Amino acid sequence: MKKVLKIIAWTVFGLVISLFALLALFMYKVQNGFPVSYETEKPNLSLGANQPAILLFSKTTGFRHGESIDASKPIIQAMAKKNAWTVFETEEGGVFNEEQLAKFKLVIFNNSTGRVLNDEQQAALEKYVENGGSLMGIHGAGDNSHHWDWYVANLLGTIFSHHPLNPQFQKAQVQLELSADSSLKASLPAAWQGNDEWYVFFNQPKDAQVVYYIDGEKILPSGNMLWMKDKNFGMGKYHPVTWHKRAGKGKTFYTSMGHSQEVWANPAFSQLIEQGIRWSISK
Repeated sequence: MKKVLKIIAWTVFGLVISLFALLALFMYKVQNGFPVSYETEKPNLSLGANQPAILLFSKTTGFRHGESIDASKPIIQAMAKKNAWTVFETEEGGVFNEEQLAKFKLVIFNNSTGRVLNDEQQAALEKYVENGGSLMGIHGAGDNSHHWDWYVANLLGTIFSHHPLNPQFQKAQVQLELSADSSLKASLPAAWQGNDEWYVFFNQPKDAQVVYYIDGEKILPSGNMLWMKDKNFGMGKYHPVTWHKRAGKGKTFYTSMGHSQEVWANPAFSQLIEQGIRWSISK
């Protein structure tokens, strides 16, 4: 009997250790990306003549929002057809070189997570934006897995903390900021109902113009430390979910919304992305 109990105890102990190891590996991947590799071969670009070109970049080495990425591609392609844009989709970083980036009006980090570009490719994107290009980030593009100071400062202007876990997805009224750029908000609804994974950042985005916000006091922000309740940090009642910034001669646009395919099925969210692209590629 003692031998059986000993075997059971060691089995349970082994399962607990394995569980903790898997959890640690998952957390490392979420925060750092794993495995990380960099593509350096330049792709063959076939872009429409006299059409604004958009680079839709969906590479992930961190957490992969696969359903959202898959849902976004046909919707953005339909937007492109409607507006006479050209979209080049890729999950390889070879296109991030000075020569080829210059062909695009806008680069979209489409739920791109983890370390996805090498130092030279990061420098090429920084130069592209600061010389007048545009960068857009959707949802996971704003998490804390990128480890890239310029990117955090110029796309986000704040640092990601966590997202709610209890519950993870919550309904909230998404409200248009009255002071937003008139050319950007012209075609956007004043308010709409969103159901998303609401990112919480440590502070309000610095030097940013907010486009949409929610009431942070009407969501439950409890996060990745389950014993810490109301973990809201520097967001508070006025909780931005979409904003834009200047970066040298260029501009950036970020929305923390867009976790799932259901979000893309919301016409108001798709309208935000379409209008954000229009604004980003305009002079």
